[in-house]
Amino acid sequence: MIGVISDTHGLLRPEALEALQGAELVLHAGDIGPSDIIEQLRHIAPVHVVRGNCDHGPWAQTLAETTVVSLGGHDVYMIHDRGRLDLNATAAGFAAVIYGHSHRPDIENVDGVLYLNPGSAGPARFSLPVSVAHLHVEADGLRAEIVELDV
Repeated sequence: MIGVISDTHGLLRPEALEALQGAELVLHAGDIGPSDIIEQLRHIAPVHVVRGNCDHGPWAQTLAETTVVSLGGHDVYMIHDRGRLDLNATAAGFAAVIYGHSHRPDIENVDGVLYLNPGSAGPARFSLPVSVAHLHVEADGLRAEIVELDV
């Protein structure tokens, strides 16, 4: 299982850490908050991150705005804001696009590409749930599930 998290905004809840336990890898789709959030996630598994629009300062400048992670032969494109996606994920051969920004959890399949927003695991916003996601690598592709946190 791959743990997917986004929009912590400096708040890494114990419930989020618990939901990510057992992950082989953690993907953080930006708006991290202080860099110590990344260090805390590294206690669970290796971490891949992208910079969000609220990630500022010298530590954040070292983070890429996009990255590609290969999961069992499936290439996954990570970006914070799906609205800034400037490529055709299907034509580029990506199996999935992982993103955040909206705080709204979402799983969508478009032209054979899985689009996954784990929602916000940080401060509650409006009436949106606090959530993370689990991404499963299977023989025929990737499967995702949203995990709402009881906070």
